[in-house]
Amino acid sequence: MYRLLIVDDEEIITDSLYETFARLMPDQLDVCKAYSAVEALNWMQRTRIDIILTDIRMPGMSGLELTEQIQNYWPTCRVIFLTGHSDFDYAYRALQLPNVRYLLKTEGYNKVMSVVEEVLVEIRRSYSMLDLVKQTREVTSQLAVIRQEEFLRRLLQDSTAVSGTSNDLQDELNKRNLDLQAASPIYMVLGRLNAPLEPISDLERVQESVRIIGSSFMQEHALYASVTDHYGDMIWLLQTKREDGTADNALVKFLEGTLELVQNACMASLGVSIAFTLSGRSCRFSEITRQYERLRLLQWMNTGDGISMVLTDNHTVPSTGFTKEPLRISSKIELMSGYLETGRIQPFYDMFEELAGELLQQDITMERAMETYYNLALLVHSTIHRWGIQQNIEDQRSLLHLGEFASRKDAVQYLYHAAEELVHFKRSNEQEGANVAIRSLCSYIEENLEKDLSLVRLAELHHFNPSYLSRLFKQEKGTNLSEFIDDCRIRRAKELLQNTDLMIREIAIRVGYEAAHSFTRLFKKLTGMTPQEYRESLLIR
Repeated sequence: MYRLLIVDDEEIITDSLYETFARLMPDQLDVCKAYSAVEALNWMQRTRIDIILTDIRMPGMSGLELTEQIQNYWPTCRVIFLTGHSDFDYAYRALQLPNVRYLLKTEGYNKVMSVVEEVLVEIRRSYSMLDLVKQTREVTSQLAVIRQEEFLRRLLQDSTAVSGTSNDLQDELNKRNLDLQAASPIYMVLGRLNAPLEPISDLERVQESVRIIGSSFMQEHALYASVTDHYGDMIWLLQTKREDGTADNALVKFLEGTLELVQNACMASLGVSIAFTLSGRSCRFSEITRQYERLRLLQWMNTGDGISMVLTDNHTVPSTGFTKEPLRISSKIELMSGYLETGRIQPFYDMFEELAGELLQQDITMERAMETYYNLALLVHSTIHRWGIQQNIEDQRSLLHLGEFASRKDAVQYLYHAAEELVHFKRSNEQEGANVAIRSLCSYIEENLEKDLSLVRLAELHHFNPSYLSRLFKQEKGTNLSEFIDDCRIRRAKELLQNTDLMIREIAIRVGYEAAHSFTRLFKKLTGMTPQEYRESLLIR
């Protein structure tokens, strides 16, 4: 999914363009808006922007000055200047900047939409990286690559034994022509190919191509070294290019946005889907092995659905969900065992799905995930043997060997399968299924219609990558997230129109519209009537 940011200090223009583009390609284009250059820069700091549609002349900071700032955040961002000024000097200066187009407001919305679609085509074409892959292979010394990869794999396996003193480590890095600095902090990215529908004929070539594509995107802001590990996963070790050598959140934000572009390029050029896990904070060289093992476990916890996600390990304890449990897991397991023995299936399923739901949540910690999984697995395994129904469940010994499952999702699915066999043995099979994250998201939207419900903000609140959240919502609910929000707002607006004497502007604010005219346009589009006409129709009845 690509992200378009509309910037104009004239509110009616910004809102109109926002509404137009938000419905143009909801599956491909995430639209954001800002009423000033300062607000636009805040968006730039929060998430990747692919296209910015901005006025040239604005109070405080002009569009030209804004564009110069944009290059520092997202160098590949395309800029379309939309202005009422036909001043040649402005046009000339705009056209000197890279990836920039210039339009007059008098050219109309159809022209603006046409230019945005042309820019989207250009972006897609730019992801065809096969020529880059071919050229890089031809100029790379195979022997040097082998020496580099052997050293990097040793670092991943036991970094404390390889790193040594700072000077010794720097000598080893220099010998292998690695640009990394021994005294600077390290970030790590782990990429794993999602299971394809058909086997990849030349897997090694594809893995090498993914590494080349990823490195080409990251080199703008980072020093890097890459290797394919013993499991076939792609690893990047990264350092900031800042002169002072310090690591900061800007590099992490850059990588989060850039890895989405790498995913698009890999799909366009190689036809492969890839999931990334990124360390949210740096580590020393001696800590690389521990960081690598942590990312592998996080990747295991979050892969399995075939989605090209980007997951950041923030090393933080979740603020909600797991710290307020009224009962310890062991106590819950005892209750569940009692429910099974007495045939109280619904309470058993309720508690089982509560714990299994925790396992599938994106913000669960690794420690909590391991504790929850093995407690559930031990309950199921011991009950199978106590009841003597081993023949009903194939490979039940896998329950106690987590490493035999390709992903957390696969492990949880096997837990469900085994639990269903237990329930069938008790002559009942009642199971409720719900996606906890999406249900929580829907509840938040319905209760906070007056707040910022942009895709980026919802993703921040619920600890998702924006593009991943958009695809997941469509997959689970069968509708676009923006359409769901519009439906909620119109439904709530109808209730307020019918049951209160609030003015139209007050109702607009309560359902999330600062401008009454924007609310009126959407209401009429979806209902065929203006809010006032709808209220009057209720009085006639």
